[in-house]
Parts: sequence; C-alpha cells; structure tokens
Amino acid sequence: MTNIDKFVRIIIGDTMFIRRISYFMLFLGMILIISGGFSLFLEGLQKDREAVVHRMSDVSTEFETFSTNVSHFGDYREDFHESVLENLYYDTMLSTDTFVKQELKKYEEMVDDIESSVSILDSLCEDVYYPEGDVNSMCMNYKSMYELVVNYFVLDVDDYNFNVGKFNDYQKSNLLNTFIREYSTTKKFIDYNNDGVFEGKEED
Repeated sequence: MTNIDKFVRIIIGDTMFIRRISYFMLFLGMILIISGGFSLFLEGLQKDREAVVHRMSDVSTEFETFSTNVSHFGDYREDFHESVLENLYYDTMLSTDTFVKQELKKYEEMVDDIESSVSILDSLCEDVYYPEGDVNSMCMNYKSMYELVVNYFVLDVDDYNFNVGKFNDYQKSNLLNTFIREYSTTKKFIDYNNDGVFEGKEED
C-alpha cells in the first residue's frame, strides 16, 4: 500500500467519523428539542390548571359576597314591608313621604350592590364549565337569585306607587292640592336566566 493509499484511507475514515458525529449531534438535538417542547407543554398545562383553580376561587369568593348581600336584601325587604308598605295610610302618607323615599333609595342601593357582584360572576361564569360541581352550581344559581331580587324590588316599587296613585286620587276627589310623587326607578322586571319565567314578579 502506497503512502497515497494510506492518506486516502485516513481521509475517508475521518469523513465517516465526522459523519457519525454529525448524525449523533443531530439525533441529540432532536431529543433535546422534543423534550424541551414536552416540558413547555407540561408547564403550560400546569399554568392552565393554576389559572382554573384561581378562577374557581374567585367564583367562590364573589358568590359568598353575592349571597351575603342577597341575605341582607331579604332581611331588609321583610322589614320594609312591615314598617313601610303595610303602614301606608292616607292620613300619614304626607308626613312620612320623605322617610319612605329614603328607605326606597336605600332599598335600591342594595339591589345595585348585588348587581355589581352579578357583573363579576357573569365574567367568571360565562361559557365556562369548571371541574368542581360546587362551583358550577354557584354559576347556575346566581342568575335566578338575582332575578328574584330585582323582580321583588320592582314589585314593591309598583306596590308603593299604586298606593301613591290611590292617595293622589283621594286628594283630588277632596279638592286638595297636596300630592305625593311616585318613586322613580329605571329598574324593570327581568328574566335574567332566560328560562321564560319572571321569578318573583307575582308573589303567591
């Protein structure tokens, strides 16, 4: 074997070695890319899971605030019926008018506070199904509860304004010029859960 033949074999051997090293590096690179992608996928899943857990916590917290406000609303409404609506008499309606209007304003502000919680729950619950049944129940129930609140309030305002109308008719029939203004509100009966029924619009 000549020196040239030896030289050629050395070069060919080096080329094969380099090619093997290149294949190995390429294979190693692909493994690293795949494992890196898988790690990113798992990290994304973990972040998604943490986001869902955080969102469920937000639903629970806001629903608790909402439920507390609804409970206070129920207590206030009961007191309002006893102290105001059941004590509307022609001979005292003028003297108590300022007090009654203040109570109605306070009553409406309670509805507004509940509406603020509803807006937050709407954003947290819309088109979302959570892995925990309790959280899904909260998302299903708050709409009907809010519907009752608004419709009870509107019903009570209508009741009060009906009595004001009767009082004003009485005043007019007796040629008296002192009248009471109805309570004005933009709130109307709602079907918030879109089930075709206005819960609370007509009480038994």
